[in-house]
Amino acid sequence: MSTPSLDSLRCFIAAARLLRFTRAARSVALTPTAFSQRIKQLEDQIGVSLFSRTTRSVTLTEAGLALLPHAERCLAIADEGVRAARGETGPAPLEVILGTRHELGLSWILPQLDALSLERPWLNLHLAFGAASDLHRRVGSLEIDCAVTSAHVSDPRLDAIPLHREDYVLVGGAAHLESTPLTKVEHAGRHTLLDISAELPLYRYFRDASGTRMLRFGKHTYLGTIAAIRHRVIEGAGVAVLPEYLVRDDLAARRVRRVLPKVALLHDHFRLVFRADDARRALFESLAASLAKTPLR
Repeated sequence: MSTPSLDSLRCFIAAARLLRFTRAARSVALTPTAFSQRIKQLEDQIGVSLFSRTTRSVTLTEAGLALLPHAERCLAIADEGVRAARGETGPAPLEVILGTRHELGLSWILPQLDALSLERPWLNLHLAFGAASDLHRRVGSLEIDCAVTSAHVSDPRLDAIPLHREDYVLVGGAAHLESTPLTKVEHAGRHTLLDISAELPLYRYFRDASGTRMLRFGKHTYLGTIAAIRHRVIEGAGVAVLPEYLVRDDLAARRVRRVLPKVALLHDHFRLVFRADDARRALFESLAASLAKTPLR
């Protein structure tokens, strides 16, 4: 059975409210004959009689009474949709889950939430924290809607919008480097390299830079997050490649120092990642533009 047209439902509602077909036909700008045909077509389509008609009166049948509130709701939703399309009602409320790395979320995204809410009061933005690889997986599986990461996007289902360039520096605690210098590649054996995991996702920005020589560290320690790595670097537990924005204040305060500063490390970009087939691309592009206005910190 096909769905009744909105015009048929509009005629039915007019007849149900006025209970006079002639007046109802006039209210929807139809002739009485055309109006009666619409009602008859609707009854034939549904397979039940909607009105009991005599020469003196028109009344709704039980089927007509049952249909009326649903028909009114259907027309109201359709009219609301037209008004929304014309921009008369503003955007509909929307829930979006934004994934991010823990440190970046606290230092950069969280302080922007109030401003983003003022710009888009209809948008309720939730945060989800996780590692970059996990965030990509969760976007791909539709568990979250989008994510801010600097990890390379390899999943063909995903698309990304660049937000900020991310520069990296090889650093060590100032006191530690004072007592145990690392000014030549030969010194690396006296030091511990701190990184997120055995894949050395941070150190690769130094290792793969043009013209660098292999550093053979005496020990590797994996700490899971860059916040933990920064903490241990300041304590003198080792050296590490870290995002420049994260240790900018530490460098200025001389809590940490650059190691082999003449080496130009590779850089990356923070990106807003989302499903390539997501119909909300325009929203993600707008959100990315807003996020990009605020410098990394």
